[in-house]
Amino acid sequence: MKKKNSLLNQFEDLFFSPLPSKKALKILLVGAEVSPYADVGGLSRVLGYLSRALRRLGHDARIFMPKFGSIDEEKYQTKLILEGLKVPTGNEKRPFLTCNVKLHLSPSGLPVYFLENREYYELRANVYGYSDDSTRWALLSRGCIEFLRQNEEWIPDVVHANDWHTGHIPNWLRTDYDKDVRLFKIATVFTIHNLQYHGNFDHRHVPELQRDDGRSAIADFFSERLRWQDFLRRAIIYSEVVNTVSKTYAKEILRPEFGEGLEKLLLEVRTKLFGILNGIDYQEYNPATDKLLKVNYDLNSLDKRSANKLALQEEFDLPLDKEIPVLGYVGRIDGQKGLDLLARVLRPLLKDFKIQFVIVGGGDGGLMDLFRKLQEDFPEQVGAHLMYDPSLPRLVFSGADLMLYPSRWEPCGLVPMEAMRYGAIPIVRATGGLKDTVEQFDPATNTGNGFVFQDFNGWSLFAQIVRALETYRQKKIWRSLQKRAMSANNSWEARAQEYVDLYLKAIHFRKKKLVETERWPASAKV
Repeated sequence: MKKKNSLLNQFEDLFFSPLPSKKALKILLVGAEVSPYADVGGLSRVLGYLSRALRRLGHDARIFMPKFGSIDEEKYQTKLILEGLKVPTGNEKRPFLTCNVKLHLSPSGLPVYFLENREYYELRANVYGYSDDSTRWALLSRGCIEFLRQNEEWIPDVVHANDWHTGHIPNWLRTDYDKDVRLFKIATVFTIHNLQYHGNFDHRHVPELQRDDGRSAIADFFSERLRWQDFLRRAIIYSEVVNTVSKTYAKEILRPEFGEGLEKLLLEVRTKLFGILNGIDYQEYNPATDKLLKVNYDLNSLDKRSANKLALQEEFDLPLDKEIPVLGYVGRIDGQKGLDLLARVLRPLLKDFKIQFVIVGGGDGGLMDLFRKLQEDFPEQVGAHLMYDPSLPRLVFSGADLMLYPSRWEPCGLVPMEAMRYGAIPIVRATGGLKDTVEQFDPATNTGNGFVFQDFNGWSLFAQIVRALETYRQKKIWRSLQKRAMSANNSWEARAQEYVDLYLKAIHFRKKKLVETERWPASAKV
């Protein structure tokens, strides 16, 4: 038999092969960004890795996202599968926006549907940051639903929507499309990656007349009212299941200090609120094979790691010394991350301790100035690369001894997981996902994989850094600490099974609702 290798053959195999077994779920993950096609933040990595992990578990997971102009169709070959998709806008003067849907099959076999629209996606240089973002994401949500309604080849058991950009999907499915014969059985799961953002507005400063209760009809695409509608609130109300990206954060957001104005609503629906930690891709984040490192190493060859420390020091023009403790930070330069606290604490540490510090990331200008000043005052001890860089984080993970993450709050916290994978020991505040992933080191029992402080204040952070520096001097104990950190199971395979369980809950809740409303046979197994 002649081997099929053309793109067209792959698409034919996808659509005309036998359906998955009854145990396999059909899952559509929807997001504004998905790695590697549009990679802005942690959301893109979550959707990219989770979808692949679900397929490795035997489930028919697929992606739906915008076709941004930055997506290279020569690199990511596509096939036009639906042309002239008319997406209702609710506006009398401009009742439809016309889109196309293209399909890309990734090398791993993951189907990715791209919603193509020249005005709102292809002509935009960035993924986010436009005054009409509320229209752009409403188009993504309704475009996804209209595609499912008209696409005869495949219909999901579950739509997994992510963050406020897709918050109208559950709303529309449970209202305008609730009687549609193709769509009414679909269950919805909504993941809150960052509760701080509700829509294309500042939810803390909303005029009283503009406040959205989440239950009125969705405004038309071009209405000023759409900009004030709370996409996040609506998703929480209408989804079968809601989850955050850690178990601790799912509890924290029930309190006013973390709830961003939604704590009362979340308390009302807490029976459908869950927490699942994000994971990391162990094939990509693997110090034994990572091509971005100076020297590869694993649990049994940690002595080789010192070569990466020297490479890190050289990269940041710091004195080469494999014995000096190197502290690091990688991520957004943002007040949420507690970097104002970190900058204050580092100054006396750098004066009184023989240490080095490196920071990689971009963001808040005022905070970046603090670290520029720190570098000016301690040029032999501080290295700063204050902008996004895709390759430097791995060098930091593989060369630094300690990674600092003193967050005010943290829904998940992927960076400490990535750092532990490379043998860098995290110092974190006990909040959100950081509390769920980092266990306090106990010298009496020689257990734990990092250092944890409770209160958000400088003394607490200072104490744990000093404690970590003293532990670093005890090489045998430090090596066992590194091995425990590297052995922590934060893989997506473990997390993906938790999501499968969540999808099954959502399907159960949807069927139960349909039975109650006599739209599903009472004899059906629920």
